[in-house]
Amino acid sequence: MFPNSILGRPPFTPNHQQHNFFALSPTFYSHQQLIDAQFNFQNADLSRAVSLQQLTYGNVSPIPTSTSPLFRGRKRLSDEKNLPLDGKRQRFHSPHQEPAIVNHIVPLSGERRYSMPPLFHTHYVPDIVRCVPPFREIPILEPREITLPEAKDKLSQQILELFEACQQQVSDLKKKELCRTQLQREIQLLFPQSRLFLVGSSLNGFGTRSSDGDLCLVVKEEPVNQKTEARHILTLVHKHFCTRLSGYIERPQLIRAKVPIVKFRDKVSCVEFDLNVNNIVGIRNTFLLRTYAYLENRVRPLVLVIKKWASHHDINDASRGTLSSYSLVLMVLHYLQTLPEPILPSIQKIYPESFSPAIQLHLVHQAPCNVPPYLSKNESNLGDLLLGFLKYYATEFDWNNQMISVREAKAIPRPDGIEWRNKYICVEEPFDGTNTARAVHEKQKFDIIKDQFLKSWHRLKNKRDLNSILPLRAAILQR
Repeated sequence: MFPNSILGRPPFTPNHQQHNFFALSPTFYSHQQLIDAQFNFQNADLSRAVSLQQLTYGNVSPIPTSTSPLFRGRKRLSDEKNLPLDGKRQRFHSPHQEPAIVNHIVPLSGERRYSMPPLFHTHYVPDIVRCVPPFREIPILEPREITLPEAKDKLSQQILELFEACQQQVSDLKKKELCRTQLQREIQLLFPQSRLFLVGSSLNGFGTRSSDGDLCLVVKEEPVNQKTEARHILTLVHKHFCTRLSGYIERPQLIRAKVPIVKFRDKVSCVEFDLNVNNIVGIRNTFLLRTYAYLENRVRPLVLVIKKWASHHDINDASRGTLSSYSLVLMVLHYLQTLPEPILPSIQKIYPESFSPAIQLHLVHQAPCNVPPYLSKNESNLGDLLLGFLKYYATEFDWNNQMISVREAKAIPRPDGIEWRNKYICVEEPFDGTNTARAVHEKQKFDIIKDQFLKSWHRLKNKRDLNSILPLRAAILQR
């Protein structure tokens, strides 16, 4: 199973433990194995792979194909023309589509009903190496808390209006999950025991309708050398995308950054994706942030409006030396933790066993299930919280001497390590302790960020109208 699945997965039962990818002995990809992966790429027999997992459409027999059913050409096979409508290949957004199911040639055990209170419940199907169950159209249950806060003043109403219009929809998430499932099958032709995880804003509760998709390809639980091993793996993946999947993926680019990625666009869903290798901390913090997102009903609307505000003022782009969305989210959580009457606690302190960096990856998705709602005595409305956030970072936070720590739920003294020297903004990553705001390394960019906090605080305080710092209609149209 996939711990990052939007459907949620129950704990692995003992009799299926042998199927668990992450319960296996750690996979070490040696130089020879990477050469083998390249050989797999050059000699992949896709028809043989398809024979193991033919798809059934409706009630008709499996459709024979000579290429992968996931990314074959757009032109239908001649054999399909005489099939009934439900027997033809359908795109996932087709009104006639039925969920694809694995042919009985794949030895799946019978379905068993499990419950996942209070967040999810779904069917449990054991994991199968190299043969991944396809995405199924099972209703996605929202986490326990979906009631929006009351908005009695104009500013709070504007924030809620923006949130309701722009928050990521279930349909958006399904598209990304479907693409992840299909890409995982393709990548497993190169690295049979790998797993592909959907991470970041798409899954952490803070996504918008226009959010890109972030994918993490895990080849082993141990860290990989990002300069050598990760780049080589991504080179093979990039080549596979360019040669075999060009009909469905466009503009694949290999970005040789500190953490290298492959950027591409899925032509079907029109979603932009970033794919990295073994950035395992991203999987862990996805579920940490998801827990915070649904812990209190004011968190998600406040984060969304602040991300939109930062993007509008060009201070939300780490590639250009400003703040990443992840850093902005941590800044919002930190502010809510440090109010005189906190709205959020440090859940890593309260539930250390649920958010330990030592937890195996196949268990991290269970963490939100163990945390009940947080009942704060703070009754501030969304408008006051937005004003307070801007004021806190414009006038109160000591940028020179303090570090933002969601893990500690307070501002703590800056470390003396080399990573923290000559950095203008220090935001602690909750799991590995690195600086998530290290991209802000120029004083000019730091001054622009601080100036925007101060200007926006003054404007919003005087007018109490969101349009004074963020054009509401334009933001809604951008989604």
